[in-house]
Amino acid sequence: MSREKGNIAEDRACEYLKSLGFSIVDRNFYSRFGEIDIIALKDGILHFVEVKSSIDSKIDPVYNITYKKLSKIKKSISYYILKNQITMSYCIDAIIVRKEEIEFLENITF
Repeated sequence: MSREKGNIAEDRACEYLKSLGFSIVDRNFYSRFGEIDIIALKDGILHFVEVKSSIDSKIDPVYNITYKKLSKIKKSISYYILKNQITMSYCIDAIIVRKEEIEFLENITF
């Protein structure tokens, strides 16, 4: 997916999260391990959100959330927590952006 299409999907995901009462803390946090698309806060829990999109793909993007991808996300989260001295609870979520639908998968792990 191109960066432009990725930004569109992430913008939609942020608006969706805001509609559910989340506050967006950060976007596109990069570490040497990978990227965290969205970091959001709700009810004292920090949510690290991976966004996948199928705006122009025939393959459902949920299948792009692999063990390897989650492993990179977990390493990036560890770095973010250490760098920012985070002490609150957190979870890993995913948002799947399809043409007319947004699916929110909370607390995903393998």
